[in-house]
Amino acid sequence: MNSEIGNGHEEKVIGGVQKKSGNTHRKSLKDSLDGELRGFLTDEGQLHTYDDLTKVNPVTPTTVLKCLQARYRAQVFYTHAGCTLVALNPFQPIPGLYSQDVMKQYHCAPQPQESKPHIFIVAEEAYRNVQGQVDPVNQSQVVSGESGAGKTWTSRCLMRYYATVAASSSLMKSQNTVERIERRVLDSNPIMEAFGNACTLRNSNSSRFGRYIQLQLDRSQLLVGASVQTYLLEKTRVASQPTNERNFHIFYQMTKGASGDQRKDWKMLHDQTFAWLPNAEKTLEEDCFDETVEAMVHLGLDAEKQGHIFRILAGLLHLGNITFCSATDESQPCDFEEHSEDFVHNCASLLGVPGQELQTYLRVQTLRAGKQSVLFRPCSLADCSVRRDCLAKVVYAQLFEWLVAFINNSMCAKKSTWCNFIGLLDVYGFECFQVNSLEQLCINYANEKLQQHFVAHYLKAQQEEYISEGLEWSFVQYQDNQGCLDLIEGTPTGVFSLLNEECRLNRASDAKQFRTRLETELSDHGSVSWDKFSTLPHFTVAHYAGKVSYQIEGMMEKNKDPVPPELISLVQKSQNPQLHQMFADRQAEDQGTRGLRQVVTVVSKFKNSLECLMKILHSTTPHYIRCIKPNAECRPLTFKKEEVILQLEACGIVETIHISAAGFPIRIPYWSFIQRYGLMSNLTGVSQGPGENGLAADGTDALAPAVTAVLNAALRSHPLDSSDDVASDRGSALVHCGRTKVFLTNSMLELLEEHRTRARSQRAFTIQCCWHRHQQRRRLARRRAAVLIQAVVRSWLVRRGVLSWNQAATVIQRSWRKWRALMNTLAEAELDDAEDLPEEEELDPILRATGSVQLQSLSEPVMVHGWPMGLALASAPTITVYMTATGFQKVMSALVCLSAHHFRSGEYQVETNQFKQGVASIRALPRGSIRLHYQRSPLLYADRCPEHNRDRVTGLNQILLEGTGVG
Repeated sequence: MNSEIGNGHEEKVIGGVQKKSGNTHRKSLKDSLDGELRGFLTDEGQLHTYDDLTKVNPVTPTTVLKCLQARYRAQVFYTHAGCTLVALNPFQPIPGLYSQDVMKQYHCAPQPQESKPHIFIVAEEAYRNVQGQVDPVNQSQVVSGESGAGKTWTSRCLMRYYATVAASSSLMKSQNTVERIERRVLDSNPIMEAFGNACTLRNSNSSRFGRYIQLQLDRSQLLVGASVQTYLLEKTRVASQPTNERNFHIFYQMTKGASGDQRKDWKMLHDQTFAWLPNAEKTLEEDCFDETVEAMVHLGLDAEKQGHIFRILAGLLHLGNITFCSATDESQPCDFEEHSEDFVHNCASLLGVPGQELQTYLRVQTLRAGKQSVLFRPCSLADCSVRRDCLAKVVYAQLFEWLVAFINNSMCAKKSTWCNFIGLLDVYGFECFQVNSLEQLCINYANEKLQQHFVAHYLKAQQEEYISEGLEWSFVQYQDNQGCLDLIEGTPTGVFSLLNEECRLNRASDAKQFRTRLETELSDHGSVSWDKFSTLPHFTVAHYAGKVSYQIEGMMEKNKDPVPPELISLVQKSQNPQLHQMFADRQAEDQGTRGLRQVVTVVSKFKNSLECLMKILHSTTPHYIRCIKPNAECRPLTFKKEEVILQLEACGIVETIHISAAGFPIRIPYWSFIQRYGLMSNLTGVSQGPGENGLAADGTDALAPAVTAVLNAALRSHPLDSSDDVASDRGSALVHCGRTKVFLTNSMLELLEEHRTRARSQRAFTIQCCWHRHQQRRRLARRRAAVLIQAVVRSWLVRRGVLSWNQAATVIQRSWRKWRALMNTLAEAELDDAEDLPEEEELDPILRATGSVQLQSLSEPVMVHGWPMGLALASAPTITVYMTATGFQKVMSALVCLSAHHFRSGEYQVETNQFKQGVASIRALPRGSIRLHYQRSPLLYADRCPEHNRDRVTGLNQILLEGTGVG
């Protein structure tokens, strides 16, 4: 960015390093800025296109204001201002601006910073930092701005975003009793806003307390719990509301949303009015009783507990209608007004306290003289009202604290289940009313601390770090509010210290005397002043956002915050279980601190809690969101330049833009840089830890070449100088190497992340290739092993089968031979005793001896030796033969052969004279011939494997075929 400076030389800003170059054109600073300003504002139609105010040239309050006004007219409400996001309140709902689709769009974007400015960009950046982009530390979202600028709505949108993108899809173990944690986080909002927010002159939903919400994330960056820490509830609003302002929302929700039975239970008539509910006729969007009740149910507050809470709140409303009048006798307590008797009874009934004791303790002060004696002193009319208000404030404050503790118990996760958190700070905005008291002083003090945190963390610390790291830098002037903080919290002469000292003195408070002491102790301080012509004691503090006059009257009493002990003992006797439990816990705490002489004042407790908050903020990475209020009347889409410019100057937006445009918002130590981006280079040892033969974490000389190599790998088109001197000017418009850190711009960080992603993808691809090759080799080896095992198993099975077949055939053959021998023996035994019949014709002796058969159909006789005859007959073609058999064996063989399947199926016919002649014995010899008609021979298939075929030889024929020779 080119700009003109006062000495007439042109300077080119390169990453925060300003180098002077000679220029013959000498112009004054005023003429240069006026010329650039006129040139910039010539084309106002394009001003709304500036998404980042660092692109504005020149950066002046006028140019920044013009850009914001143009964007606001175009209904663009978010604009980047360097490290800060500027949010303009539209004061009306914008459809689709915070929808689920928009959340998904920013959450899934590779580079959300390249999208249009939105609150979700800041939320996503914090979420990705927790995921470990550079340095995974806890994050904080600091939302600041005036009252009515939109801080509460912004915090609500941030919580909804994290509850959506960081939520687990799985439910908790017991769905009936515990809802999903993200639902509980969101449901805590309506309850906290109902009990802690109110309608003020500047904001219809003003937070009257500060809160810091910790969204707890586990190692997978999923939302597992949340906790809430509150600061300085404005409990005085319960009993005292400024003019044209309202009480807390919960009271109006009850009166407008209660059912008839609830009104009857709370003793609230439809036309009844309450003194502590001003402007009840005004209807707001926040008056939604059903939403608050539904949120209570989701957080685990059952109907019984809700009933106890609402009865306490109704009792406080009746308590506010109790008024007093002076008694006729000054020695007697004050009397109640005529209409107050019913309210006293109603209040006692709803709070569950004895009615007579309530009447007594509201009008009589208890004094202790020694350990046993108790004295009763009637209170004045003013003291009676103070005691009534004190009872209401202490009960409401205790109820609010109990609700916060209950919410934390219902949604806070165990320490072992979460490791990081994202904090959301929603604190009251800067306030300046016609009458400002202790509450406004504490609220503005908290805003001063937040502004000082921003100044110290960004404006001051960054520039000092540039100098310490060796960058040539010209300091940008900014407004430092450390003087105002020293005025308020300084010791021993700060406002808080003097106020606490005044409250610890056992004497009546005197506003004029305290003012005199302030003038004496703080007369030399430039941030405080007094109006000597004013009749009311006050002092004026020059805050960063403007001067505020604080009224001293009543400030000491508010700081003491005295609670009469008899009122505490009264509510501890309450029959309301909820009220009794709250003050029983308070009694235990009081007993634990009994014996301490030091009085704990309001400002002391607030200062201590604020210091704890600042420690948390300093330990996290902050993200700043500046909410701007376009107009004081909260009118939709109305932009008033005078009010906006004051807020821009008070927040230091212009100085922030100057530093962000010229500097390096990202600073990474050398070792962290090498650990994250070292894989982009081919250096050895960059991935090893310190002391493990790698680069030493504190060795700058050893780390510098590695850092340069990594940067050269990312900037191949513009490589850095490889000089060994790290402190030398190796900077460019994108990056600069300091003594111990690397300074980067956002664009350079994106470039490095892109190269790192590409390098990781390449290495992941290489790993995948090696893994696939290894897996393929393992699969091939397993396949070869499986084939070998299968072959061995098959051969073993075949061998076992063949062996079993051989053994079975041997057994069958042996059995058959035994049976055959037995049959031969039996036949021979029978034939020895039989008498053969005379034969009709003489047979050939050789034929008779051998038992052979002559096939007469052939041209020449063919002799078939052996038996059974069926095997011989099976080899014959289709012929007609005549067989003459002799002996019992031949007949049996013929019968066995003739009993085959072909005979049963009718494929051949057998004629024998044995049956025709009526032979009844098997020993009788056949006479005549046997005619056989064969069509096919089963011996043609005897050498084939057995199959399910009707033409094969099976059973006995196969066995006989194996043991019979044919010649």
